[in-house]
Amino acid sequence: MFRVVAALVLSFALAGPVAVQAAAPPPTAKTAAAPARLAAMNGLPTETTAAIDAAALQVLERTGVPSASIAVVKDGRLVYLAAYGMADREAGRPADIKARYGIGSISKQFTAAGVLLLAEDGKLSLDEPVGKYVPGLTAGDRITIRQVLSHTSGYRDYWPQDYVMEEMMHPTTPEHIFDKWARTPLDFEPGAQWQYSNTGYTIAGRIIEKVTGRPYLEFLQKRIFKPLGMTSVTEVDTRPLGPTDARGYMRYALGPLHRAPKEGAGWLYAMGELAMTPEDLAKWDVSLIKRSLLKPGSYDAQFREVMLNDGKGSGYGLGVSVGKDRGRRTISHGGEISGFLASNRVYVDDGVAIRSEEHTSELQSH
Repeated sequence: MFRVVAALVLSFALAGPVAVQAAAPPPTAKTAAAPARLAAMNGLPTETTAAIDAAALQVLERTGVPSASIAVVKDGRLVYLAAYGMADREAGRPADIKARYGIGSISKQFTAAGVLLLAEDGKLSLDEPVGKYVPGLTAGDRITIRQVLSHTSGYRDYWPQDYVMEEMMHPTTPEHIFDKWARTPLDFEPGAQWQYSNTGYTIAGRIIEKVTGRPYLEFLQKRIFKPLGMTSVTEVDTRPLGPTDARGYMRYALGPLHRAPKEGAGWLYAMGELAMTPEDLAKWDVSLIKRSLLKPGSYDAQFREVMLNDGKGSGYGLGVSVGKDRGRRTISHGGEISGFLASNRVYVDDGVAIRSEEHTSELQSH
């Protein structure tokens, strides 16, 4: 879904208008008859939006994904917002642009931004050892906050599998995660490699709570979401989304869709617990483009590729992947939790951002 829509949008936003390549398929039980679009925010040419709508509906038709939402930012403002398909198949409820989706690991950039705000406040330093705030961790006296935020710490990932493990159906705590995955031998010497680690972001979440004396989400609400007007943000760690939001679905390979199981409380936390509307995630993207929330040095730190000990690049900053597309700098991340997939890419120098969310996953991917 994301790649198809991104190609259409970029053809217009970065190179000029695009022609409609295909018509939308006829409505079926899998798709809504028309996209639920916020017309007031339709700032793209008609031929571009028609192509986006056709492509999105064709992907839903071909894959059986129940619903998807898309938001596009151009020139630093939200210009397109649409939802497609059925948010709740059993109830026959169409997708809606006001429905919230779990964004999974896109949450990590908010965790990193929270840490950067605390660094701006002078309450911590990115190059301080994590053991200063979370005692008893392996090599906690020499692994830095920057390294856990950039996946270069060496702490083993507690969720590398593409399914919800039986253990994860039950509640957990950060301490349990630390005991099992961060108080054991490292996978590699700190800074020697890049290896994705949800464990590191659980550590970062606890650091935020230790420094502020507040729950993780409460701190983010005060310092990030409220200032940016992101009023829909909630968490899906301790509870599922509400009856007006998207339902999570999963399937095994090409099998039929089923309601996705909910992870036990504590597993998502600071690595992937956030959920929001596409409009609110677009507000965040606009803030990245305009650099309107953090200080310039903090954005530089978040967007800068972290280098490994041998001088090679990691392809990752702080909570974001960093790279180039068509020669243009990108800040991006994907997200997967049980029943939901999300993608978000920001062309920070071009004032363009594209994000999409779907509510189905294979093998209960995370």
